Amino acid sequence: MALSVGLVAIIGLVDYVTGFQIFFSAFYLLPVGLAAWYVSGVAGSVISILSVAVWLAGDFAAGVRYPSLVVPVWNGGIACIVYFVVVATLVKLRKLQKELEARVHQRTSALTNEIQERARLEKELVEIGEQAQRQIGHDLHDTLGQHLTATAFAGQVLTAQLESKSLPEQAGAKKLVKLIEESINLTRQFARGLQPVELKPEGLMDGFQELARHVSERFDLACEFECREPVLLDNAESSTQLYRIAQEAVTNAIKHGRAKFINISLEKNDQATTLMVTDDGAGLPDQSAGGDGMGLRIMAYRASMMGAAFTIERLPESGTRVICRLPSPAAAPKSHAAKN
Repeated sequence: MALSVGLVAIIGLVDYVTGFQIFFSAFYLLPVGLAAWYVSGVAGSVISILSVAVWLAGDFAAGVRYPSLVVPVWNGGIACIVYFVVVATLVKLRKLQKELEARVHQRTSALTNEIQERARLEKELVEIGEQAQRQIGHDLHDTLGQHLTATAFAGQVLTAQLESKSLPEQAGAKKLVKLIEESINLTRQFARGLQPVELKPEGLMDGFQELARHVSERFDLACEFECREPVLLDNAESSTQLYRIAQEAVTNAIKHGRAKFINISLEKNDQATTLMVTDDGAGLPDQSAGGDGMGLRIMAYRASMMGAAFTIERLPESGTRVICRLPSPAAAPKSHAAKN
């Protein structure tokens, strides 16, 4: 309002200096519009009347002479009507803008809440899935595993009894014990796959070491785990997500890249815990680079759940490097997925 009054004074002064021959009433629309838009319709009307009064006063002071008082009253009335129409239009536009802003804000808030709720539900679903897998793995190892171990022990006792009596059924008993021992090994492998990371600070390192050994033995390739200094993570959820990302990266390297060498690297500093999986394979497949790779999206999603930065790089000659950088609690969280 103060700015509008000041502009009226400045325009009126210029109007007086230039004389009544130059038409200046249109310039008063600027303070009128400012008052109507940023203050209120009443303020715009007050500035309109003030503008007309200053305009007429400047013309009289500059020496204009009218044949009768009706002429300036008529001119001032026409100018006031024009200003009032402008004020009413601006007030209506301002009201519409506020309503539009309110609707946009309301819909944005609703969309934000929906996105947050969906992210929370997705996180809970993943956590529930991981908990269920850990529970099944625990039951397999502690219940079924122990039951099979007891069965194998009973079979060994039976085999010894048959051997002591030199009965021919001892061969079948030995075969039965062997099959039970193989079932024990399979049960342990299933349990390890469902519960890959033990709930302790050094569990992630042990899990990566076992993953590298298992991959090397099963797929007849060189897979190594490198960790120069101990990396201890107290967050079991982050440890599990990092392990699953590495597991998926190794699977992609074998399945799509046909790699012969895979390196799993884990390091930690004051800023972040960094996981890198490097292979010498053929690189990313075309469909994955185009955005159709489900495994890549799953890795990126797991990283986003932790607030980690996730990138996939094509190496200059051949191979791929998957990098997941989990900020330390003191560092600011950052999450994005990129493919180069």
